[in-house]
Amino acid sequence: MAKMTVIAERCKGCGLCTSACPKKIVALQKEKRNKKGYFYAVCTDESACIGCAMCGVMCPDCAIVVEK
Repeated sequence: MAKMTVIAERCKGCGLCTSACPKKIVALQKEKRNKKGYFYAVCTDESACIGCAMCGVMCPDCAIVVEK
């Protein structure tokens, strides 16, 4: 099973990962912010993640790690 992890302190909330996900399970937080003040990305349904790593490829800050 694939696991998508966001390094919250690197994420600047640009949203590129949300549009890249073919399963549409990556979203920006609406409640928590990182230390820089950005709403960061999260996986909304880890069981649906197929491990394609498109979110990580699109991330300009290398804030997403996908493990299989």
